[in-house]
Amino acid sequence: MWFDPTPEQQMLRQMVRDFVDRECPKLKARDLEASEEFPADLAAAIAAAGLNGIGIPEEYGGQGGDIIDQVIVCEELSRSLAGLAWLWGINVWSAAHAVLAHGTPEQRAEYLPRIADGTMRFAFALTEPGGGTDVLRAMRSTATPVEGGYLLRGNKIWSTTAHVADRIMVTVRTSPSDKPSRGLSVFLVRRDSSGLTATPIPKIGMRSLGSCEVSFDDVFVPAEDLLGEVDQGWRQITGSLNSERIMVAAMCTGILRAVLEDALEYAGQRHAFGRPIGQMQSIQHSIADMAMKLDTATLHTHRAAWLEQQGRPCGVEATMAKCLASEYAVEAADQGIQILGGYGYAQEYNMQRYWRDARLYRIGPITNEMARNYIGENLGLPRSF
Repeated sequence: MWFDPTPEQQMLRQMVRDFVDRECPKLKARDLEASEEFPADLAAAIAAAGLNGIGIPEEYGGQGGDIIDQVIVCEELSRSLAGLAWLWGINVWSAAHAVLAHGTPEQRAEYLPRIADGTMRFAFALTEPGGGTDVLRAMRSTATPVEGGYLLRGNKIWSTTAHVADRIMVTVRTSPSDKPSRGLSVFLVRRDSSGLTATPIPKIGMRSLGSCEVSFDDVFVPAEDLLGEVDQGWRQITGSLNSERIMVAAMCTGILRAVLEDALEYAGQRHAFGRPIGQMQSIQHSIADMAMKLDTATLHTHRAAWLEQQGRPCGVEATMAKCLASEYAVEAADQGIQILGGYGYAQEYNMQRYWRDARLYRIGPITNEMARNYIGENLGLPRSF
C-alpha cells in the first residue's frame, strides 16, 4: 500500500516548505543554532504561520488536522531546522497532545488556544539525573499533598526549553508503590514558581534550545494544575509513546532529506581531478545510499502515522520507524561530512549540524537498544529488562 497524500496534505507540505525557505532557510538555521540563544523570533513566526495549531481542534483556536499532518509539518521544518524543529514539537505535540487527551475542560480552554497562537510555551520534565532509560526506578521527585495543592521536591534533567517555558509538564511520584509505574502524577507547573530553578546544560547539538536541569525546592502547585488523574501519570505518558516515536522519526526523516539535498548540491559544484565529484562512482554510491535510506525511513514513518491515525495498534511500527530513521539520519550525515571533506568539518556548512542534531535521537526519547528490546519482545522473545 502506498500512502498517497490528499490534495490538502500536498498543499500543507508546500505551504510549510515555502514558509521554511522564506523564514528559516538552512543558513539562517545554522546561525540560529550557533548563537545558543533561544530563537524567540522564529517561534513567533512559526505561530503566526498557524503551524502551532496543526492537530489542535478548531474549537480551541487550532487548525485541526491529525498526526499525518503533524508528520508533514515536522518533516518540512526539520529539513532546514534539523533538531531545532523541536521548538515546534514540544508545544504542538508534547503539550497540546497531553492537554487535549487528559486535561479538564478548564485546562483545555485555558491552554490550547494559547499554544495555538504561540503565547504560551511548554517544556517537559520526566528524566532524572540517575535515570536515563530506567526512568521509573530512578524516579525520586515527589509531590506531597498540602492545603490547596501539592509541594514538589526533586530534580529533573534534559528538560528542553524549561528556562524559557511558561509551564513545565512534570512527572513525579505522588504515592509509594511496589510497582515503579504506579503512583505517578503529572503537573503543569508554572516556571516562575518560587523554588523552581532551570539551568541549561551545555551540549553538542540543538544549542539554541537549552536542555535544562530543573530543581524543585518545595515548589507549590495548585490542585487545579494537576493534569489528569492523580497516581495515573504513567498511563497518561504511555498513551502518547507511539505518537512521540512517530514524530521523532519524522524529524529524522526531514534531516535525511536535508543531508541528501546538500550532498547533491555539493557533488555538482565541487570539482576534483578535472571533473565534478558527483561523476565519481564512490560519491554516486554514497548519495544513492542516502536516497534509499530516505525512502525507507519515509515509508516506515508514514506507515506508523497512518496506523495511528486509523486507531490501529502501531507500537512496533512506530518504534521501528524511530529506530531506523534516527540511525539512517546519523549514517547519512556522517557520509555527507565525508563527501564534503574538510568543509564537512567546518561550521560554515550545515552537514555537521545535521549529524550533531540527529545523533541525539539514537539516544532519546528511547535508546535504540531499548527499542530493539521492545521489538524483540513483541516477536515472542523473553523480556530482557
